[in-house]
Amino acid sequence: MTKTNTLDTAKFRAWLALSHINISRAKLQHFLEHYSSIEQIFELSEKQLIQLGFREGLKKRLDAIDDSLIEQDLTWFDSDDKHLIPFTSDDYPGLLREIDSAPKLLFVHGKKELLQHHQIAIVGSRNPTPQGKDNAIEFAKTLGKAGAVITSGLALGVDGFAHKAVLDQGLPTIAVAGTGLDRVYPARHKELAQRIVDNGALVSEFALGTGVRATHFPARNRIISGMSLGTLVVEAAVKSGSLITARLAMEQGREVFAIPGSIHNPLARGCHLLIKQGVKLVETAEEIIEELGALATWQTESLAENKSGQASESTEFELDQEYQALIEQIDYEPTSMDKILERTGLEIDVVSHMLLLLELNDHIVSVAGGYQRRKS
Repeated sequence: MTKTNTLDTAKFRAWLALSHINISRAKLQHFLEHYSSIEQIFELSEKQLIQLGFREGLKKRLDAIDDSLIEQDLTWFDSDDKHLIPFTSDDYPGLLREIDSAPKLLFVHGKKELLQHHQIAIVGSRNPTPQGKDNAIEFAKTLGKAGAVITSGLALGVDGFAHKAVLDQGLPTIAVAGTGLDRVYPARHKELAQRIVDNGALVSEFALGTGVRATHFPARNRIISGMSLGTLVVEAAVKSGSLITARLAMEQGREVFAIPGSIHNPLARGCHLLIKQGVKLVETAEEIIEELGALATWQTESLAENKSGQASESTEFELDQEYQALIEQIDYEPTSMDKILERTGLEIDVVSHMLLLLELNDHIVSVAGGYQRRKS
């Protein structure tokens, strides 16, 4: 274990063991409301675990984790740029922490501090048209130069072009993997992955040794959208992983943008479908910058306050009259977005921004069916 890992040895080993078990962040958070340290989960009986809401059989699965597996995992942490970040860590991405399905931990290879920067996701087809490739490159460059960290999935096509575009400008990028970080998929992106490690970060929630599985990529996509202020879909077929990412972003209350294309291009149909569903049509990167600028500035200022004053109370988010008026239109039970729009008379893009800020600052909570006000 290297000096960069702030967890003590017992906690570190415990989190590594839990990386091999399918157990939700929410369940672990509930556990830590009753126990002071994560290691104690291994000391509880099956009955105690079930009483805490865990599924039957967890005790058997915990006991089945062999010390040799943990020792093998530990060998991966052979440099100061390899990190294990549980959801309890201050290094865990703030925006990702807000989603209901946030992962319990992240493996990170590279610059972990980038996880706290404002990010914009760029996703799209694995086989884009020449125009789609050009769009991915130009939008990534412009957004990167504007200060956003470009986040994508290391896949062939649009993902890879977006990553390379910002790296070629000397700018950082984040790639979220669908495998353990001790392997690279697709294999032809091995060199690209190393460039990302040197100038950005590779991220995964999957245990070391985890190979390629189709079910892992939708799970990866929720992290891409969950860490990002907004998601740009460059080109996508109607049935594609990119549309899954877009849907997840919308469910997470994040902005989604789509680039239109020719009606004769099958890879434009996914973008056109999103636009019909209310996603913002964009023709230039500047439109995205304008849309997300205020939120990005707020996040940057918030991070600066947290870093400069960790020993003191952080400055509270102040509710101005407009935000207070919005809160008053949200009930203490689920209130649909349609009802909020009807009550406020505001446009959906304005309300979405405001709701995200209110949610991040614990004034409201996103629930099935909409939002509800937190009880004071």
